Amino acid sequence: MQAAMSIFIPPTLRCTEEQFRELVKFNPDLRWELTAQGEVIVMPPTGSETGNYNFELGGYFAIWNAQNKQGKGFDSSTGFKLPNGAIRSPDIAWIAQERWEKLSPEQRRQFAPICPDFVLELVSPSDDLATVQAKMREYLENSCRLGWLVNPETRSVTIYRPHVPPETVTFDVVLSGEDVLPGFSLDLRHIFGNG
Repeated sequence: MQAAMSIFIPPTLRCTEEQFRELVKFNPDLRWELTAQGEVIVMPPTGSETGNYNFELGGYFAIWNAQNKQGKGFDSSTGFKLPNGAIRSPDIAWIAQERWEKLSPEQRRQFAPICPDFVLELVSPSDDLATVQAKMREYLENSCRLGWLVNPETRSVTIYRPHVPPETVTFDVVLSGEDVLPGFSLDLRHIFGNG
C-alpha cells in the first residue's frame, strides 16, 4: 500500500497534452482537467451531498439511455479533448451514437477527441460559479448542442443552447432533452426535493 502524498500545482504551470497524460497516468486517483491554454486543474472530491446528487442524476440518464440506445453516456471521471485543445470532464455527458462510431478504438480509449452533444455540470459548494459558467460557454463554442448547469443553492438550472442566450429556469420546470436527448425529461424535484 502506498503512503498518501500531497501534490502541489503552481498556478503558472502550463503543460502539453502529452505531459498532462503523464500526470494523469501517475496520479490516477485524482480528477484532472486541462484548459485550452495548458493550465492544469486538479479537482477536489465532492462533498457527500453533491456526490449523492451526481449519482441520482446519473441514474436518470442511464435508465433513459438504456431504453433509448441512441448514444453513449459518461460520468464525471471521463475526459474529452475538445476541438480547442482543452481536456474537460463534465459531471454527465452524452454523445450521439453516429458521432461516437466515427471515433477509432484508440481514440475511444484515450481522452476522446470530441465534444459531447450534451453536458450537465452540477454546481457544488466549492465551485466558483463564474468558472463553471465559462466552462459551459466553452462547451458550446466547441459544438455542444445542449447544456444544463444545475445549481442546488439557487434551485435553478441554466440551459445552454448554441447561438442563443442562456435561459435560467427554476426546479419547478420539468427539463426537456429537446431534439438532443429525444424523449428525455427530468423533474429535478425528484432529486433535490420540493424545496
